[in-house]
Amino acid sequence: MKTKQTSFWIAAIALVATMASCSKKDTTGVIKPVLPPSHPITAGNISGFVKGTLLTGSTYTVTADINVKPGDTLLAQPGANIVVTNNSQFKIQGVFQSLGTQANPVTFDSDSHKPGSWGGFACDSAQAVTVKWTKVFNTGGPDNTGGARRSFVISKPINVDIEDSWFENGQDDGISLFGGAKITILRNTIQSEGSTDGEAINIKTGATGTVAYNVIFSQAGSGIKLETATVVSTALTNVDVYNNTLVSNGWRRGAAEPGRGVSAGVSAKGNIYNNIIVNCYHGLEIFTDDGAGNVKYGYNLFYSTADTFVDNTPLTAAIPGPAITVNLRAGYYPAGSIGVPQSTDIISTAVGNADPLFVSFDGSFLNANGAPNNDDFHLKAGSPAIGHGNPAYNADMGAYTSDGKGNKH
Repeated sequence: MKTKQTSFWIAAIALVATMASCSKKDTTGVIKPVLPPSHPITAGNISGFVKGTLLTGSTYTVTADINVKPGDTLLAQPGANIVVTNNSQFKIQGVFQSLGTQANPVTFDSDSHKPGSWGGFACDSAQAVTVKWTKVFNTGGPDNTGGARRSFVISKPINVDIEDSWFENGQDDGISLFGGAKITILRNTIQSEGSTDGEAINIKTGATGTVAYNVIFSQAGSGIKLETATVVSTALTNVDVYNNTLVSNGWRRGAAEPGRGVSAGVSAKGNIYNNIIVNCYHGLEIFTDDGAGNVKYGYNLFYSTADTFVDNTPLTAAIPGPAITVNLRAGYYPAGSIGVPQSTDIISTAVGNADPLFVSFDGSFLNANGAPNNDDFHLKAGSPAIGHGNPAYNADMGAYTSDGKGNKH
């Protein structure tokens, strides 16, 4: 009996010592056991009302619209692969989280891999949206009226966090943020979005937050648009737009309504600094309805790889219109707007002057919807964008900064 009691106390002391050791290790960062995913979703066909977790390494085929009800959450783990068929759409009323990693992104694409082949994400009435390290390709499939649908649309005063993700080959807006959304849009790459219309990042009706370190290439319309509403009493859009690289935007919409690198007005507020704007139809447009001077700007770089470009884009579908020769440097701050060059800007006066020195760029202006991007918009040593930014935001200009805070793609 005595031997058994002695053994019991030795075992008990050992257990306490082990627990203490584990507790101490936990406080110093030892990895804790991973909890199993909530409501794991089995790989295969999915449709209808869905909640739970799309699992790492699993492939899911969306055969009809996905609906996430209020109070429910749909979460995608790193490496989940979602293939969308039948022009289906994700309709989010609850919480949507797509949490990829740099090494293992989440992918949403159609089965055809063709632009405009599925409906994207309708998050008008969502409760929260978080998208990180996620690829969203070939959205913009037509709605029941035949109109192209946006890649992402949010229309509520909710938290929206979209970081380090890719949006390619949609048919309309890439990211639409309305209705007072609280936004964090960082380090994304948005390219070849919009067929004949659509902004890359379209911000209206009281959305507030930050848009920074994004690369936007070959958007049909404007790269980044800030507006509130024509009714001044509407809550003001108020966004910091800094350190974005905007290249070859605005051409597919043509002279009927040229796109810009960045545009702001209609009672919006904004701080627009440290952006690189190259080969866009127009550069930075501050609309005349910003009479109160709500939009602050400066320290932006403007460059073109040619003096002029001939725009053959039809004025409308019914009016082909004559070819228009666009004076590119005259459009850095377009005529008719109230934006004017700032002493802190770097503005090209001729080809070669103020070249941002991208690692590689083919000099393109008008690219087709869905055209590939083989360029590299990192900066070479000696770029005038390095060390000439507004230090309140970053010492450099553009999305790729020397301090490592910029775009990771």
